[in-house]
Amino acid sequence: MTPAELSRTVLRAVRRAVDEDGLRAPVPELAAVERPRPGGRGDYATNIALKLAGPARRPAREVAEILRARLVGEEAIVAVEVTGPGFLNFTLARDAHDSVVRTVLAQGPAYGHGSALDTHVVQVGSGPLADAVARLAHAMGASVVRPEGEAQVYVHPGPRPDVHPSAPFGGHPAPRFGGHPAPRFGGRPAPRPDAHAQPAHTDPLVARLGRDAAVWHLIWPTATATPEDLLVQRETNPLFRVRYAHARTRALLRSASRLGFTPAEPLAPGAEVAPAEPFAPGAEVAPGAEVAPGREDGRPGGEGGVSRAGASGAGRGELLRALGDYPAVLEAAARHRAPDRLARHLDTTAEAFFRFHDTHPVLPLGDEKPSVAHRSRLALAEATGTVLAGGLSLLGITAPEHL
Repeated sequence: MTPAELSRTVLRAVRRAVDEDGLRAPVPELAAVERPRPGGRGDYATNIALKLAGPARRPAREVAEILRARLVGEEAIVAVEVTGPGFLNFTLARDAHDSVVRTVLAQGPAYGHGSALDTHVVQVGSGPLADAVARLAHAMGASVVRPEGEAQVYVHPGPRPDVHPSAPFGGHPAPRFGGHPAPRFGGRPAPRPDAHAQPAHTDPLVARLGRDAAVWHLIWPTATATPEDLLVQRETNPLFRVRYAHARTRALLRSASRLGFTPAEPLAPGAEVAPAEPFAPGAEVAPGAEVAPGREDGRPGGEGGVSRAGASGAGRGELLRALGDYPAVLEAAARHRAPDRLARHLDTTAEAFFRFHDTHPVLPLGDEKPSVAHRSRLALAEATGTVLAGGLSLLGITAPEHL
């Protein structure tokens, strides 16, 4: 269960409470779901009861108890607790976390996209930052337009099914590609396939850093001490961390294919084997496994790599939570016109992947045969690569297969 799915579950509980006359308050359009704050419990929390307390003219904790009674027993929710002034805290079943992998692999690059901004019209200018805002808004269902004469360079992973012409916004003509009117999908400007094409002019920052590093710096300028730090392949470079994590997921899939096994459905609760120790120097590598630069075992680290020695065995749960949070991060980034939120979350996801990678070997070692656990971990690695590639694409940054 993703935060977006949990949010919808909470809203259904609110509607039932209103329909059954348990609450007299308007049903909100959105139930914010986030990680519990200090004093909270479980996997997620919502402040919906505090929001409804005023309109319902009842104490927040009383409202929370009314909603709790309608949420207990929901599929994938193990426990619902009320804490503080009226926060609802949720503990999810393990298979609810694992369903995130299935959802990511089923939806592919469109995972996390939605219709939260379906009624919004977002007008943006030009430049990489505006392009990222446009892509994010479009991914959340908004109509995106630019002033006349501005280039339109954002992309969506697939066309919307409801194709029809749309009237211009704000008196401006519809954006044009190469002298031709841009087609629209459901009132939204159509995606342009060359999302990462070089601009016609040469920006000085692009000339110094290259397009990918320049875009990352413009979106998240405080990510490194200097823009030039984005060119160095080291652990302190978040752009390298994210792109290396994606490249590593692709390498794992190629190696697994040569070993004759493919990703599998997540394991049933309790079926996962105990995490293995991180590779020791000189550990044997599976036949045909790709080796990462700087490490004979192919793991992140060494000169120019990312070291994660001594990482906690909790990496798997942390990574699943990062993937599950991705849709909510996309919506927040689009709603607040803040693509740096997405960049930061991609970095968090990459960090979680490396910790998982160090404690849960995806490939069999030595003469070990591929097991169900290896196939399950490979599915999680593939889902991670899908999220990282999709997020980078929305920012306007390439996700290389090799790095």
